[in-house]
Amino acid sequence: MPATPHNVIVIGSGPAGLTAAIYAARANLAPKVFEGFAAGGQLMNTTDVENYPGFAEGIMGPELMVQLRGQAERFGADLEQVDVTKVDFSARPFGVWVGDDEHRAETVIIATGATPRWLNLPGETRLRGFGVSSCATCDGFFFKDQEMVVVGGGDSAMEEALYLSRIASKVTVVHRRDAFRASQIMADRVLANDTIDVRWNAVVEDVVGQEKVSGVRVRDVKTDEVSEIPAAAMFVAIGHLPTSGLFAGQIELDDEGYIVADGSRTSVEGVFVAGDVQDKIYRQAITAAGSGCMAAIDAERWLEENRAETAPSGDAATAV
Repeated sequence: MPATPHNVIVIGSGPAGLTAAIYAARANLAPKVFEGFAAGGQLMNTTDVENYPGFAEGIMGPELMVQLRGQAERFGADLEQVDVTKVDFSARPFGVWVGDDEHRAETVIIATGATPRWLNLPGETRLRGFGVSSCATCDGFFFKDQEMVVVGGGDSAMEEALYLSRIASKVTVVHRRDAFRASQIMADRVLANDTIDVRWNAVVEDVVGQEKVSGVRVRDVKTDEVSEIPAAAMFVAIGHLPTSGLFAGQIELDDEGYIVADGSRTSVEGVFVAGDVQDKIYRQAITAAGSGCMAAIDAERWLEENRAETAPSGDAATAV
């Protein structure tokens, strides 16, 4: 076992993980951050970000993550771009492994995020960030007064379609069945909306466009007829996959694999969580960052209450 456990280990490096690192570092907790090989989270695959406060002209997703990372490093966070391969939360100090390399920590903050489910089509992959998106709230505004497509039939798809109906000239919902699986009230709202059309019994064959989306090719599952829907954007709303497999059997997960939390606190004392790995509702960069702040403050206070061996603490609760 390593001689001196870390005060805090942060697992993940999206807005949640890096914000947690910033707050923990400013509290003189010298956090160790395992970023993962896919460092930066979903924003690394995002072009313009215009709804993150503080950037009047917007900012590119990768640039935002570079700035957050630099800010964490500035205050003394130790970041390493490697994947955690195993954890042991059965006793403190908690165990965190990178391959055969063992680390110990008095507290752990999990910020591993979630991944959108995609259709895995060639055009979809190629045009992701150029009209293909999984977040209407993030990207819908860029296609104001144009035609858009939403793929899916659950509540998330209904929410995306209703949101876009206030922005788009027309929204077409593509669903592979002849009835939505969404809650009745959400389905009724979509069906009553004059801006929204529904293409029943249809699946997306591919996304059309060279440098940006110009249409969506769909196939009728009953007749096999293929047609193209003109569109400037396609929003895929078929669910997310929380990146929580590493923690199965270690902390409580819900039926969908999201980490169960009370605020930032998990079912294990001293283990905290932030971001999309526990948030199935909002899934925004700003809410992830806010929850990272909460997790770091909670971890600092937990360490103080449990008389952990910490360096002199700053005022994380009020630092700005």
